[in-house]
Amino acid sequence: MLLFGRKRLLAVLGSCCTILSLLTPTQCASSSPDSLNQSYKIVQPLELTPKLSLQLKLHAFLLWSSVGFLMPIGVLLIRVTSNVKSTRSIRILFYCHVASQIVAVILATAGAVLSISNFENAFNNTHQRIGLALYGFIWLQPLIGFLRPDRGMRFRSIWYLTHWLLGIAICVVGVANVYIGMHTYHERTGRSVRPWTVLLTVEVSAMAFVYLFQDRWNHVVRQQQQQEASALGDDDDDDDEQSEEHVYPANDHKEVAVVP
Repeated sequence: MLLFGRKRLLAVLGSCCTILSLLTPTQCASSSPDSLNQSYKIVQPLELTPKLSLQLKLHAFLLWSSVGFLMPIGVLLIRVTSNVKSTRSIRILFYCHVASQIVAVILATAGAVLSISNFENAFNNTHQRIGLALYGFIWLQPLIGFLRPDRGMRFRSIWYLTHWLLGIAICVVGVANVYIGMHTYHERTGRSVRPWTVLLTVEVSAMAFVYLFQDRWNHVVRQQQQQEASALGDDDDDDDEQSEEHVYPANDHKEVAVVP
């Protein structure tokens, strides 16, 4: 089980790296004036007005809250259900998962509307290209979630794998794009983003620790249950042996008493 989980995690990381490599703009060998002007536009300092500064901060907050917090929280919530036996608790966790993902999609949509209506949308840099792809996948993910087949149906496993892989990929690529966005903001404005980078790193590290710890915790719980089951089995055997000891000596005593 653990080996299968590691293989799935490696597959997700590989797919995310492939998406990032495809979305990253490549540099041509020939340095034509147009390409030089385009690269100049990418690194050109951004003149911040109070309105634009507020819009950039709001855009960062919306996307950070969406793909950098609520979507990973939804993944953790749905994974907790594998350790819960109460039907009521599972239902509560499931609805919390759905609610967190709906709010995340709404926040991401607000961030997309804000960026499209107020920012430069030449899509000539990595942050904008990844963001455009993320907007499409973020809307695709809830549609796949609502089309969930019933248990026991033929395509249930395929649906589960697709929904799981896409959700993890959105979280990983989304967090990476938040880092890229902060780096772009620093390049364009010259303002330090180190405190926000440290805060995001701490948050992502904590969520990754909880995500990986859940597999280990499942293993520990199974081992403990097996030990308890074996201990109960040993107690039952001891009780049987003790009951046999209480019966057979009495019979032997009767037999000895009868024989002269």
